[in-house]
Formats: sequence, C-alpha cells, structure tokens
Amino acid sequence: MGKDYIPLRPKSRKGSLRIWVAALIVSLLYVYHAHSSFKFWPAATLRTPAQAAIVSRCRSLEMKPGPPDDFHDRSESDRFVPHSRPHLVKNAKIWTGRNNGTDIFTGDILIDKGLIKGVGHFGSALLESYGPELVVIDAKNAWVTPGIVDIHSHMGNGASPALDGADDTNSHKGLVMPHLRSLDALNTHDDSYALSIAGGITTALILPGSGDAIGGQAFVIKLRKTAERSSTSMVLEPPYTINSSFPDPTRPPRWRHMKHACGENPSGWYEGTRMDTMYAFCDAYNTASQIKKQQDEYCSKALADEWDGLGEFPEDLQWEALVDVVRGRVKVQIHCYEAVDFDGIVRLSNEFKFPVSAFHHAAEAYLVPDLIKKTYGPTPALAIFATNARYKREAYRHSEFAPRILAENGLTVLMKSDHSQLNSRHLVYEAQQAYFYGLPENLAMASVTSNSAEVMGMGHRIGYIKEGWDADLVIWDSHPLSLGATPVQVFIDGIPQLEDAYVVEKPRAFQRAPSVPNFDKEAEEAVKYEGLPPLEPITVKARPVVFTNVQSVFTPDDAFGVQQLFSAADDNTLGTVVAVDGEITCVGACSMNFADATVIDLEAGSISPGLVTFGSPLGLEHIQSEPSTNDGELYDPLSGSGVPQIVGGDGAIIRAADGLQFGTRDALLAYRAGVTSGIVAPLATGVVGGLGVSFSLGAAHKLERGAVLQEITAVHMNVLQLMPGPSVSTQIAVLRRLLLHPVDGPSKEWFLKVTNGEIPLVVEAHGADIIASLILLKREVEHAKGKTIQMTITGATEAHLLAKELGEAGVGVILNPARPFPFFWEMRRILAGPPVTENTAVSTLMAHNVTVGLGVIEIWEARNTRFEVAWTSLASGGLSRADALALGSTNVAKLLGAKTPRKLFQDLVATRGGDLLSFNSKAVAILSVSRGLVDLL
Repeated sequence: MGKDYIPLRPKSRKGSLRIWVAALIVSLLYVYHAHSSFKFWPAATLRTPAQAAIVSRCRSLEMKPGPPDDFHDRSESDRFVPHSRPHLVKNAKIWTGRNNGTDIFTGDILIDKGLIKGVGHFGSALLESYGPELVVIDAKNAWVTPGIVDIHSHMGNGASPALDGADDTNSHKGLVMPHLRSLDALNTHDDSYALSIAGGITTALILPGSGDAIGGQAFVIKLRKTAERSSTSMVLEPPYTINSSFPDPTRPPRWRHMKHACGENPSGWYEGTRMDTMYAFCDAYNTASQIKKQQDEYCSKALADEWDGLGEFPEDLQWEALVDVVRGRVKVQIHCYEAVDFDGIVRLSNEFKFPVSAFHHAAEAYLVPDLIKKTYGPTPALAIFATNARYKREAYRHSEFAPRILAENGLTVLMKSDHSQLNSRHLVYEAQQAYFYGLPENLAMASVTSNSAEVMGMGHRIGYIKEGWDADLVIWDSHPLSLGATPVQVFIDGIPQLEDAYVVEKPRAFQRAPSVPNFDKEAEEAVKYEGLPPLEPITVKARPVVFTNVQSVFTPDDAFGVQQLFSAADDNTLGTVVAVDGEITCVGACSMNFADATVIDLEAGSISPGLVTFGSPLGLEHIQSEPSTNDGELYDPLSGSGVPQIVGGDGAIIRAADGLQFGTRDALLAYRAGVTSGIVAPLATGVVGGLGVSFSLGAAHKLERGAVLQEITAVHMNVLQLMPGPSVSTQIAVLRRLLLHPVDGPSKEWFLKVTNGEIPLVVEAHGADIIASLILLKREVEHAKGKTIQMTITGATEAHLLAKELGEAGVGVILNPARPFPFFWEMRRILAGPPVTENTAVSTLMAHNVTVGLGVIEIWEARNTRFEVAWTSLASGGLSRADALALGSTNVAKLLGAKTPRKLFQDLVATRGGDLLSFNSKAVAILSVSRGLVDLL
C-alpha cells in the first residue's frame, strides 16, 4: 500500500476480525490490481488526493482526442446564446456534406439552441410547438450548405487594416517556438471578421506565421463576435491546456493544433538552409521525445503505486505542446511546398512517430502523391491554392490541375485562403477554380466544408448539415460553385449574421453547377513535365482559320469601347468567322471553300476583345522573390542616395520598355486564358514611377513583330501613405513641382506632354483624401497651363467616395484589386458590394460617368482577369456583355494611354463553349493583327 495509508482502528474484537478479513481481501485485490493490465479496482480509494490526481493525469495521457461518446446527445450547443430565436429554413436545396459530398436533397432545416434540430420535412405540430418565436425563412429552392471552413488563416493575428501595433503573425525570437499560441494575439477588432462572414466563412483555423520552423499553437475559431467580446470566447472547443484544467479523466481531451514550416520561409528568416531547419526539427522532436519517455516512465511507476522517490511529474512548459504532438494529440499543420521538403518531413514523422494533419501550400504534392502517403499514420490532407503560384521558387511548379490530380490519387484536397494575403472572404472562389480545372463537384464543395472540418478535428460538429451538428449554414444566391456566388444569409451557432442582405438577381442557369471545359490533356502534361509543360501556342500564318458554330462576336469600336458585331439569330443559327493573319475577313454566313483552311468548331462559343492586364509586374518579373529573375526596382529620388547623375539625377525617368521580359510562365498562362496584352510601369517604391509600356503576352522576344505594342503609354507616379519614405504632402509637392516646373533632364519632355494633354498621368493612390488632393492638383495644373490633362487613378480603393467629383473632373479609375479589401489604413473605407452593400465601386463610379477598368496586384492573378471581370459584372447588377468586356480590355488600354490604332492594338480571343466571361468556356485561339497571325492554344 502507499506509505500514507493508515488503517482504521477496530472498536471491538468482532469488528476487528471483520476488518482484518476485509483488509486481507483488499490486499490481495490490490496486489492483483497492481500487476494486472486489467485494473478493475478503483485505485484512487487507496491513494492520497495528490496521488490520485497524478494517476488520473497519467491515464489521461493515453487518451486520444475527440468528442465524448455522448456528444450528440446534447440538447443545446455549448456556444448557445440564450434568447436567440429558433429558425426554420424551408424549401432549400441542401448540400449536406454526407456521402463524400454527394448527398443533396430538397427539404427544410430546423435550427434551435445553436444546433441543427432536424433536416427533412417537419410536421405542423412540431413547428407549432415553437409558437411565434420561430422565424421561418423560405429559401425558394436556393442552395444551402454548411458554413465555409477555412483551414489556413492568419485573421486576427495579422489584423486588417495592417498596422504595426497589430502585426502578431510571426515571432522573431527563435526557430523553434512550440510554446507560442496564436490565441494570445487574436485581435477581436480585425475588420476581416465581418467581411469573411459575408463570404460564408463561419470557422477558421488561426495559424501562426511561417517564419519559424515550429511557429506555435493554432486555434479554431468561430468568426462571430460574442457578448463577452473576448478572444477566448471565439475559440471552438478550447483545449483544456489553455487554462491548465484537467477535467474528468474519463472524457477524452480536445484536439490541439500546431504550425510547422519548412523550406524557404524559415531558411530566409533565420539566414539558414534547409539543412539547418531539418536539424532544428530533429533536435526539437528529440527533446520532446525524451520528455515523453520520462513522463511514461514516471507514470508507469505511479500506476504501479511505486511512490517512493517519485518526485514531481516531469514536464517543461516550453515543450509540453510538442510532447503532445509526439503523443498524437495535436493536429500538425505544415507549411511545405517542395518534394525535397516533403521528403524531410515524412522521414521526421516516421522517426519520431507523429502524424501530420495536412501539408499547406503543398505546391509540388501533386507530383509526389506516393511520397505523401508514406507519412507516419493517416495520410495527410493537402491544403492548397487553386492558381496562386510562382511568387517564389518553391511555388514555381504548382499547377492549377493539382487539386484534381491529388484527388485522382486518393488524397484529400482542401482549398484554403492565406488570409489576409489571399482574402478569405472569397475562399469559395478557390473551390470554384479547382472545380473549373477538373476537381469533381462533390470534392470541390467538400474542400471548403466537410473535409476541412474533418482534417481540423471538428467534423463531429461542423462541416455538415446533420441533426445534432452546429447550426452553421449559408444560404446562397446561386450554386456555390458558380462564379460570383454570394451568401444571402449566414448562420453561426444558429444566429443570423447578415442584416438586410443585398441580393443581385442572377440567371436561372446559375442555380446549377456550371459545365466546365475538358482539361484532361493539360492535366496529364502537368505531371509529365513536372509542373512545367510547354505553353507556346501553334501559330498559323498566311492561310485562313475558319471558326464555325459561333454564338457571338464582340470587337472594339471606333470610340475605343466594345461593340457586338454578331449574335446568333433567334432561331439559334450559329455563324462562321474567317480570319487571315489575325484579321477577320468575314462574319456570319461565310464561305467554307478553302483548301488550306484550319477549321475550329467553337461549339456555340464566341470571339471577344483580348483582355489587358495591368497592376502587377507582369513583363518585368519571372519569380517575385528571386531578384536574379527580375528587372529590379527604380532609384528613388527622395531617398538618401537619390538617383545617380549618370542616369539623369532628379530629372531621370525610366522606361519600362527597356526592361521587358517575354515568355514568362505567368504571361503565357494569362495568354492562354485570353489576356493578350499587358501594360506595365517600372517597379517603383518611390513617388516617381517612370514610363509605361504596352506589350504582347504572346510574343517570344522584343524584336518580334508586334511584341511591343506601344513603347511609351503614360507617365506613372505613386502617392501612398503605405509607402516608406517622405510624407504624403511631400509626395504631392514633388508631383506639383514636376507638373508645373519640370526638372531639367530626360523627364522634362514627358511631363510637358502630360500638361499638354498628350499622354495620361497615371497615379497609384488608394485613400479618398489623397485622391481629393490629386483632383485639386489637376485643377491647379489645368488652370496654370490652360489645357486639360488626362489623369487616371489606379488602386483607387476609396475612389467610390468621390465618384461624383471624379466624374466631373474627367478622371478615370482602374480598380486594383477588382474586389476590394482593407489591406492598409488608406484602404479601410471599402465599398464591399453584395451582400454587405447594394452597390459596388464599379457601379457607383459608372453611375457618375467615370471610365473604369480592372487591374490585378500579383502576376499570377493576370490569368484570372476574365473571372474577375465576370464576378464584378455580376456583383454590379449585370452589366451588358459589351460593358463588362470593356472593363478588362478597352477601358484599361484607354485609361493607360495605349491608344495605338484599333486594328493594330486589339487582339481577339476565340472561346469554345461560351464567351470569354462564362465559366464553361475555354480559350482556343488568339487572332492578332499586330503580330499578323492566329495562335492556336
């Protein structure tokens, strides 16, 4: 017996005999209990409270996390808010998430006390029992899904708008930091919560950043703010460790989460190599394993009641979370891109016997699925982007076909944000793109709902529409995989989150999952060429190309807008288009009598103006984070070093045309998606941006015919609060000086052209206050010079606040990004669009006769211009097809000064299966007059 056990003193001989017999039986049972694996005797009755607590804790170490067996017996959610009303969502088309995402039916959903109380059809008696408290919502056959689950977010840790006082994503204190917790930096005032809820996001895993090899512990949160308004109250199933509580040991612990990172990020942050990072992992896991071993030895003695000299339970606060990883009680989320890094982590996991929940970013996972399957324990999921790639070397081989390829290899695919780098409000857009490029419909939906919930260990309560699950629902205005799908209502814990949601009516076809093109050949080539398949088109010159079964033809008009040149007749008689050397020679009923013609069936497709990309460094960069692949940045005249005199000193001005790089992968991918030309300015971090250039994305080099469409398009400047260096007022002062009193040197000629109205002045600015100053400056210069100047504001996040004034001043706007987000302080007053606001920035500006174009920020986004234009058109109330196409083509060219004669400038794009802005079409040819050819894609 334990040394502190004292037997009771008998009161009589008879009583004493009974006690001694009982003691003998107890002793025998105890000996059996202590040496048997079947411990049926409640040993706590034989131990001190302190010893019993130790035994209880030791036993709990072997318990696996998860819900208790009686979890779904609950009558109300642990997150239930008293007095919140029950709701009935009736006549809904329900995507339940069950049966691998294939279970869909029409019915009703009853929610009460934070839970889904039933799914199907309910008798009147049950509904009447709720009385007038029951809120009935008629979904009118709209789609209803579980709340969207984001498995990779930094929301709250890197709050928006970004401010130095709320930048808590990464620690700089060490390569291995398992003791840090994202919860300790979860800012409850992040503007992102409401915006992401408006996109249907209900739950997110908040991860530390990827600067450290082991960045710390992550936490699952519900996005709604609670009455308590605290960070902890947002956490879903808070692990007991966050308050050092050890509850009833018969109930399982809750899942914990931890962030790891390998590859370039930790190597770059700590000026090391992959070898350094992997050693740091090994050293950390060895330390954790040794502590686990000590704990197991300690507990073995405690459970055997060998208390003499046992001492304190061996633990170390710095390592306790990593010890739990080795025990398999933590969901490990690993930022990892390349095969070499997967290989290292797979070996690490097998050496120290810990499972990996998911590899995140995972750019090359689709190339090594068998390697991923060798990870210790269950095969990890892959949490990836759809098209976000090539921004650094380890992301260079990522493919848009990765989701479908991974799924075909039996791996679980999750689509994620990287909030705020990739805005989680539009996480469903990642699933839509994955679906477009071949991920099956059911898996595309599961990738942001049920599968994400399961991988984060919360599939017992979120990610499904099932009785007893949390009442997190999204009612959509269209099929959630259709482009532009927008929530009508979002429930979190049974509480509606959207007040007076604005809904844009969409065509009936949007209620069905869109048909998508066939990319089988491209997917095969992605693997065959290890992520770098040939992208160059097949060129046809000096012979006709005939397009049959053409539904519509759009071309630029003489006013540099877009006109519809042809549309199929009411009897759906499709037309024919003939092109020779890129120029259309016939539209409508054309002769097919060509012996040497190439014939392409567009299958009710269309021919449209090629899109124009602006806003990213496309044409000046191959890989953003690799300086050796880029043109480089400009000298800043306002910096301490200034501009060298050999360049021109303060009067210098740089031409982007001199640094053009052709044949970049992002350019060719954009070209294959119908983006035929780009306009780019030199890469400036200061106020002076240099001279822009218009170029063809399909050209192989600068000397090729039509490669440079217009060598100088406009003078580019920047006036930004977020820019390092001098004040905004100083930046405006520099611009005023250059316009009214140009500095002698190469720039003088071009600023005189601006003030003479010959070329535009293009200024990147976001805040309304800066834009207002630019409007006043325009008036000042025009009054002084007596001429009207052309001014375009790019970025323009807050331009909608001055729509009337911009229209009156004749200032054009290129919105960049097209869908706004409050990244920085000067961008905080966004016009969010439906369901938050009735109008968008585009609709507001166009209502005041402002010419509007759309841009992008990063070079990988250029290929998605067609989708951005389509999304914006839908959200803005359904612009005409001609006006929508102009947003991404002629308007951009006109606002940036690319005014080469129409025939020589504007390429056309032929799409099969629909027009350029429809989700079911595929670009198959480029008609280029400027280059004198037709490129077959």
